[in-house]
Amino acid sequence: MDMLKDMNEALRYIEEQLDADIDFEEVATIAGVSEYHFRKLFSYLSGMSLSSYIRNRRLSQAAFDLHQGGERVLDVAVKYGYDSADGFSRAFRDWSGMNPSEVKNSDSFKVFPKLTFQLTVQGGIDMEYRIVEKAPFKLVGIKKRVPIVFQGENPEIMKMVQSITPEQREQLQQLRNTEVKTVVNASFNFDEGRNMEKGQLDHLIGSITTKDRDFGNFDVVEVPAGSWAVFSSEGPFPETLQQTWAKIFSEWLPSSHYELVDGPEISFNDGFSNPQKVYSEIWVPVKEMKK
Repeated sequence: MDMLKDMNEALRYIEEQLDADIDFEEVATIAGVSEYHFRKLFSYLSGMSLSSYIRNRRLSQAAFDLHQGGERVLDVAVKYGYDSADGFSRAFRDWSGMNPSEVKNSDSFKVFPKLTFQLTVQGGIDMEYRIVEKAPFKLVGIKKRVPIVFQGENPEIMKMVQSITPEQREQLQQLRNTEVKTVVNASFNFDEGRNMEKGQLDHLIGSITTKDRDFGNFDVVEVPAGSWAVFSSEGPFPETLQQTWAKIFSEWLPSSHYELVDGPEISFNDGFSNPQKVYSEIWVPVKEMKK
């Protein structure tokens, strides 16, 4: 998988720059994708943000340097990007549970190994996808900042659903003038802790429309023209939908020739008459990687 090879090359560059300034444009160039995509995919695959990984690797290397002796705490602090020994000591203590001065004479100390990405494709649900070019459209509905939840129903999103009045539902129904005739869910502006099920995201429940009018008190998100990876699946709800999300980011993206672009991630469902066979679609904004 060339993408994984390139991402590992980018990690090798980061490793070589732990005691220097990291040029993230160079990281993106080595990986062959945008910095946005690299950061997102790194988070999906590793379960942590890129900044957290780099901070942990620097503190781990600092621990080795301190254990070997010969360098002052201040020298090690400056080497790994800290402005003062006090700031470094606080960060090191929070990370390792011990003071930097204690590491030299300790028989054991905390380390954080470097990562290498490998792709493991597992069995499970069937997932079909297609790449679709879409003209600009609008997401119109009710928007709220909610906690990130992976498994089961998100209580805050359920509260959003329950807050929509019959009148609002009718108004949203009247706005739908594309092939999507049902309620859509859109998530965007994710916090960095997404893959650790931490932080929040903006979530919108509503309609896709191309109408140009006053939408009253509804929230509106303008979505530009672009390419979308559209995934369809059918099975028990919401388990199948959640499994599809996971497979997109852990299996499809690393092995595809597409990268993420900044934009909302959209899903909708149909056929709730049989909860074991609910049809779902997921739209992810992408662009083809440069060859």
